[in-house]
Amino acid sequence: MIRQTDSGATSASHAAPSTPDGTATVDTGRRFLGQPGPLANLFSVEMWERFSFYGMQVMLVFYMYWETTRGGLGIDQSVATGIVGAYGGMVYVFCILGGWVADRILGSEKTMFLSGLLIMAGHIALALVPDVPGLVLGLVLVAVGSGGLKANVSNLVGALYAHDDPRRDAGFSIFYMGVNIGALIGPLLTGAARQAWGFHVGFGIAAVGMAVGLTQYALTRHRLPASVHRVPDPLRPGQLGRVALGAAVVVAVAVVLFLTGLVHVGNLADAVVVLSAVAALAIFALLLTSPKVSAEERSRVRAFIPLFVGSAVFFALFQQQFTVIAIYSETRLDRDVAGWTVPMEWVNSINPVFIILLAPLFAVLWTRLGRRQPSTPVKFGLGIVLIGLAFLLFIPVADVLRVPLLWLTLILLVATLGELMVSPVGLSLSTKLAPAAFPVMTVALYNLSVALGSAAAGSLAGSYSQEDEVAYFGTLGAVTVGVGLVMLLISRPVRRGMRGVL
Repeated sequence: MIRQTDSGATSASHAAPSTPDGTATVDTGRRFLGQPGPLANLFSVEMWERFSFYGMQVMLVFYMYWETTRGGLGIDQSVATGIVGAYGGMVYVFCILGGWVADRILGSEKTMFLSGLLIMAGHIALALVPDVPGLVLGLVLVAVGSGGLKANVSNLVGALYAHDDPRRDAGFSIFYMGVNIGALIGPLLTGAARQAWGFHVGFGIAAVGMAVGLTQYALTRHRLPASVHRVPDPLRPGQLGRVALGAAVVVAVAVVLFLTGLVHVGNLADAVVVLSAVAALAIFALLLTSPKVSAEERSRVRAFIPLFVGSAVFFALFQQQFTVIAIYSETRLDRDVAGWTVPMEWVNSINPVFIILLAPLFAVLWTRLGRRQPSTPVKFGLGIVLIGLAFLLFIPVADVLRVPLLWLTLILLVATLGELMVSPVGLSLSTKLAPAAFPVMTVALYNLSVALGSAAAGSLAGSYSQEDEVAYFGTLGAVTVGVGLVMLLISRPVRRGMRGVL
């Protein structure tokens, strides 16, 4: 799956790495594929983090709902898919926390490194701590750590370049390839390990991958620019105590919600949907009412509302690769190849293969089209239609006893084409539409749209059953295609509201 970063503008002049405010720093002279040397370090740590993240996540739903005799926990399948959705949503909610900690307490570099340690500890907990306690501890650590790392690693990459450095876009492209290489290899190795030796060895492989990335990073982190070690907006004396009190109140409220039964494992995904929606409404209200936001900026915020909804709808289907499509791969797919059964986790490596092959082609296409390329609302509309069509493609094989792997590959190709229309532009767009006084808040809105969609994917998955596939895939696919068509119909007024932002 794409993890987009904003690569910024380029020009013809060669420049040194920069601080976040665009001032140049000292270039050490080291090079990695023509880029600043520290990019190799960040490329590696992100590749291994994605290796461990996706390597673990593709096994997660099976680990929860398989019977204990097969090495699982025996959790009800609908509860298991809900937990996966809630976990996926909370990763993006914790991105907001990770960004705040970096800005106010630790700085981006320390926050990212400590986040990586939390991720590794989470995988170790899943590998070594038995039963439900290991599941809870592992998922909490990985979710918090992944949110913190995602919120900061792209900032570290950006700090290697001045804003006008012509290498900047290419550097982010190389970094992005590390994301997809990790997402490709992770499910292959952990899936094979799970099939041969069981879930806990698979989780252990994910922990080893993260350890390799962190070890390499720890040995070379001193080469990063000094700017990434600074705290941009440190808390004033006395503020830390109030922050700690606020955090304690949040934890206490969460505990009360669980103890009273208002929130439980059966509705956890629904709770994350509500949390994400309420947080998004609060941020939209702030941006639309603040006197610090100009009339032009307010128009851009309003234009972002349908794009926020479209992003959430897209990810509500796309993130089902870890819930419904995972179950489908186990129960409905013909995975026999020359007498050998392909691990069902390997299906999750199909999407990264398509991304690696197609993303450069899309980049060339948009570059050649220039200002003639579709506007962002049109791209969103097309992407949403494509993910809806991908779900509709499940209907022709609903009565097939063992669905050919090639057919599911076609479905994932259509979904990937939709992803390339939505995900690469989403985060970048949020930075372009952001009011000058609230740049972080607007990026948080984009992350909340992904959180909302991811949690909704878990909630929706509870309604899936093999006996009623036509209704499930048909309803979600048709509704989503309808949302995409509406997005296309309103694309012109939305674009006008964006006030010059493409």
